[in-house]
Amino acid sequence: MMKNRVMKGSLVTLLSLMTSQAFAAQEVTVYTAFETDLLAKYKTAFERANPDVSIKWVRDSTGIMTAKLLAEKNNPRAEVVWGLAGSSMALLKEEGVLIPYTPAGVEDLRPTLNDPLANPAWFGNEAVFNAICFNEAVAKQRNLPTPTSWDDLTNPIYRGHIAMPNPASSGTGYMQVSAWLNTFGEAQGWQYMAELDKNMAHYTHSGSKPCVQAAMGEVAIGISMAVRGAKLKTKARHWRSSPRKASAGNRKRSAW
Repeated sequence: MMKNRVMKGSLVTLLSLMTSQAFAAQEVTVYTAFETDLLAKYKTAFERANPDVSIKWVRDSTGIMTAKLLAEKNNPRAEVVWGLAGSSMALLKEEGVLIPYTPAGVEDLRPTLNDPLANPAWFGNEAVFNAICFNEAVAKQRNLPTPTSWDDLTNPIYRGHIAMPNPASSGTGYMQVSAWLNTFGEAQGWQYMAELDKNMAHYTHSGSKPCVQAAMGEVAIGISMAVRGAKLKTKARHWRSSPRKASAGNRKRSAW
């Protein structure tokens, strides 16, 4: 069965209308939004356990990959979707892009992260959250105070010093917008984002890039994935990522 060759990981599922040619060639095309630096170790581990299968990655941000999968619905180019947001997986299933699939060891997964509907087609292995990535050295040079809440980021003193992912293309950015709307309420949430937009230096295509830019000193503040901030924090002396107060989210959570 093909499912014995499918990767075990975050939000793994098979696509409908699989092509036998791909498996005959022993190459599996996997669409993913996971960060590039994570892919090599998963590819190595999977191919070691499945020496007759080779993975071909196609990687982009969540919004781009979701749009690509929907556009290819009637002519699928991939066998596997791996590492997209739960909201995207739910949409893909609703549109008939995914087929039901039950991985081995499903009983060991957290049911709250899995497809909650009948005939589940996707499964998750983690929930992540966002954080404010703050470069203390840059802030000191520019006389910027340390923010202690999301509301602080609307202070005009931060104008031109903040970056965040574009919610139109980045799942991380979309998650953040959803979290603000859940936290503040719809009316107040949109008003908050309108004020925050005035302080934005730019929006990025990548979900992790704002934290990377903060670490490199390109901006003082990056709104991004906390896990990326935690990794970068160990490499830089004068910056920090401080998740403190949890905010509402969907399958991914936003925090400060």
